[in-house]
Amino acid sequence: MDFVINAEKRDRKGTSSSRNIRREGFVPGIIYGAGKKEQTISLQKHEIAKSLEQDAFYSQVLDISLDGKKEQVILRDIQRHPAKREILHMDFQRVKADQKINVTIPLNFVNEDVAPGVKVDGGIISHLMTEIEIICLPADIPENITVDLIDLQIDQPIHLSELKLPNGVEITQMQHGDEESDAAIVVIHKAKVVVEEEVEGAPEASEVASDQKNDENKDADNDSEKASKDKE
Repeated sequence: MDFVINAEKRDRKGTSSSRNIRREGFVPGIIYGAGKKEQTISLQKHEIAKSLEQDAFYSQVLDISLDGKKEQVILRDIQRHPAKREILHMDFQRVKADQKINVTIPLNFVNEDVAPGVKVDGGIISHLMTEIEIICLPADIPENITVDLIDLQIDQPIHLSELKLPNGVEITQMQHGDEESDAAIVVIHKAKVVVEEEVEGAPEASEVASDQKNDENKDADNDSEKASKDKE
């Protein structure tokens, strides 16, 4: 999916300027990197909100149209209001076609419901990661990495080294070359069965009800006997 973002240059900086921009229906942002000067920009709020609904927007190369010229960038940061979730600011980094970049992309788990550890053994899936950082050329950035659970058994995790990566894509963490870098991504655990133990010698509900009724009858007899003596 190709994304084209329309932006306008802005020279005003500072908190008050950004606040005014947001009141006018725009989102303040900045473009940096690739050896060029930083450029503050403003983006149309409704256009950005629509783009953010697409998962690919967060990891794919984007085209920013600025004064009739397009620049290729990736989204590096989004600042949101903690309560209103309003977009306060966006950071974009320029990319070069011949330079590798680090980018975080989501993991796409498939065949979870038919994994033997789930379908046969009734296990519970535990996702230890939901995204990974990769390094590659901008043109090679995948939308996501698929994690297939079709053969996954109980307590046999899938590790980073087992992922099928597109050509030209490497996992940043795996470049360290040690065993600790090959972390587990997903595992299926046995479902815990909670058994309520009966307390030995504890009376059943029917016995308790019967005892309570007998006590009530005894109390009634005692009251009646007491009343008769009072009359005498």
